[in-house]
Amino acid sequence: MADTQTSFARSDAYLSALLDEVHSAGAANAATKMGRRTFFKLTGASVAGLVLGFHIGDAAFAAEPVNGDAASAKDRALNAFIRIAPDNTITIYSKCPEIGQGIKTSFGVIIADELDADWNHVVMEQADINPKVYGSQGAGGSTSIPRAWNQLRQAGAGAKAMLIAAAAQAWSVDPSQITAQASMLTHAASGRSATYGSLAEAAAKMPVPDPKGLKLKSRAEYRLMGKRFRGVDDPKVVTGKPLFGIDVQLRGMVYATYTKCPAIGGKVRSFNASEIKAEPGVLDAFAVEGTGLAVEVMPGVAIIAKDTWSAFQAKDKLEVDWDLSEASTDSSSRFSAEAKKVAESFPQNPDNNVGDVDRSFADAAKTVEAYYEYPFAAHAPLEPMNTTAHWHDGIMELWVPTQQPDRGLPLIGKVAGIPPEKVVMHQTRVGGGFGRRLVNDYACEAAAIALKVNAPVKLQWSREDDFSHDFYRPAGYHQFKGAIDKGGRLDAWREHFITFTADGKKEASGANLTDNLRYSIKAPNLRRAKTMFPLKIPTGAWRAPGDNAQVFAAQSFMHELSLASGRDHVEFLLDAVNRDVPELAPKEPSVNFSPRRATDVIRMCAEKAGWGKTLPKGSGLGLAWCYSHAGHVAQAVELGVDADKRIRIARIVVVLDVGPIIDMAGSEAQAQGASTDALSTAMGLKVNIENGRIREQNYNDYPILRMPFAPMTIDAYFIQSDNPPTGMGEPAFPALAPALGNAIFAATGERVRRLPLRDLGYSLST
Repeated sequence: MADTQTSFARSDAYLSALLDEVHSAGAANAATKMGRRTFFKLTGASVAGLVLGFHIGDAAFAAEPVNGDAASAKDRALNAFIRIAPDNTITIYSKCPEIGQGIKTSFGVIIADELDADWNHVVMEQADINPKVYGSQGAGGSTSIPRAWNQLRQAGAGAKAMLIAAAAQAWSVDPSQITAQASMLTHAASGRSATYGSLAEAAAKMPVPDPKGLKLKSRAEYRLMGKRFRGVDDPKVVTGKPLFGIDVQLRGMVYATYTKCPAIGGKVRSFNASEIKAEPGVLDAFAVEGTGLAVEVMPGVAIIAKDTWSAFQAKDKLEVDWDLSEASTDSSSRFSAEAKKVAESFPQNPDNNVGDVDRSFADAAKTVEAYYEYPFAAHAPLEPMNTTAHWHDGIMELWVPTQQPDRGLPLIGKVAGIPPEKVVMHQTRVGGGFGRRLVNDYACEAAAIALKVNAPVKLQWSREDDFSHDFYRPAGYHQFKGAIDKGGRLDAWREHFITFTADGKKEASGANLTDNLRYSIKAPNLRRAKTMFPLKIPTGAWRAPGDNAQVFAAQSFMHELSLASGRDHVEFLLDAVNRDVPELAPKEPSVNFSPRRATDVIRMCAEKAGWGKTLPKGSGLGLAWCYSHAGHVAQAVELGVDADKRIRIARIVVVLDVGPIIDMAGSEAQAQGASTDALSTAMGLKVNIENGRIREQNYNDYPILRMPFAPMTIDAYFIQSDNPPTGMGEPAFPALAPALGNAIFAATGERVRRLPLRDLGYSLST
């Protein structure tokens, strides 16, 4: 077992670390096994060679070029991911969206390592959207690497096998006698060597290897994976090169805004069309009926203009008569008040009922009860929603900063009235997602508008649009009761979870009790039940879905129980996580929850944080852990609190076991960025909903952490193993808030049971 550590000092890298990935519904599990083998010939004058595709699932591959317009006629495509030029330049295509999580770099490193390529001569490009060739092309839920792990390694190993076969044929030697390193093949016995570039044309004519027969590297054989890499797009990002959806420019392009009812469900009766069309720069304005689905196109008014400024100026003067008969009247303050009223009335039909909870409470040495709540939250990515769409020749062509292009294709086809294969989607870099761009509503809106515009049209949301029409993290309310037995062990756990439903049958998106807590909270007597409030406001996945706030409630209550037990908190956690409760063990073979791995991260976090050390008065050290998105993570916060409830963060420690690290620099950035994001969220972020409308309309109302208040030191440690790698975007988020709350209790004696902390009078000091 090895661990790697880094310390994060406040610097200009903080902002990019803050804008890293978030989440998709569902946890990432063990690497997906690859499906059938197939291949196809590239066609067209600008491309040549054989393309080998490894596809997840059973769909057939299509015979079409892969980024052929950008390739040199002398390049050779050894498979759908790799092109090699005569000058030894290797172009690798990243199939999934880059949203700040470093996938475009990590994917290249995985392929290049198996290929034994010289990283100094690798060029990374974004692949266009073609699920038939690439399989899943989404990014969210920390699933990109787990899903693509074997596929990418096989792509690199397969291309290397074809290069070796070409060299063996040319030199009349056994392929097993040829070694590969840094884009060079060598036959030691004869002293012959050749670059990949010189062999690419011949290699492209070699038989396609069976993925099942490829020998993939062990962790000890990695030459690139585990090292530090600069993000492949970093120079372009910091110099302002046009990479993002908001940067797209096409000849003859026009610009659009789209205004929807501020209360979800409202419809357009009429608007001041004549006045808007007369505004400077405005080309047209019209109402769109839409599909009535928030994930597609809600009713609204489109304004088409010669530039974004003119469209926004006209939008400010737009007056819409809204039909509110079916609009939301949701109120977050009402939900909070009603939750408190029903919290102690435990439902008669529990969702989980293990052991004998009633007897445990009756026989308990101590019982503890507590009520926790947390608010709705917005995603607030830096780049507002946007899409450029062009309706031409029966095709809907789009340039989209999306996290889930796969999901968008059929929805856009539905809106445009065309089959999905008539939708052409170009993936741009994404200026932050955090789960918001798992939904493609803005792309569907652009397609609906493009149908009525005889030109490419860029739909650009304003910041206020982003806040008003998000798919919010749902609020949640938890009534807990726990029992400690005479030996000081956790014996019973009862939880009434109050959440939301959109259809009256199942939880709203992102509002379900996270499965991860089923594995990490292990009491021999356990009962859980839920109450659901009806909700019209759309919700969705939000960085570390479910875990992001539910772990705060559960791990904070675990600290209350450990205090009641009279035992050390770390030892109490270790005892609980290692309890043998067969009914709570994962039934799914793909779930990689491991008490041993949980134990290791908790112990290491306690050790690195200096657990048990004496701190000055007004200072405290808190610790929590989580199993999130297939990652085992523990976090500790050391802080001081003054008489005015100003918090000074001395240090944050995060320890992760997510399998082997691909890019150490990128993984550190994710651990540090997620911890900072979690601190920001816990301290000050919430969305207030009244009469179906969102009060917060911009960053001045939604105080994301600013640079002067960022923690000076975040120490990240990794326990590396031979387990399949899991994602980094989500796992380092959830345990920060309970560790923070537990540290505040240690410093002040005040228990934090409600977020955000600014509502309790707390603030951060510089």
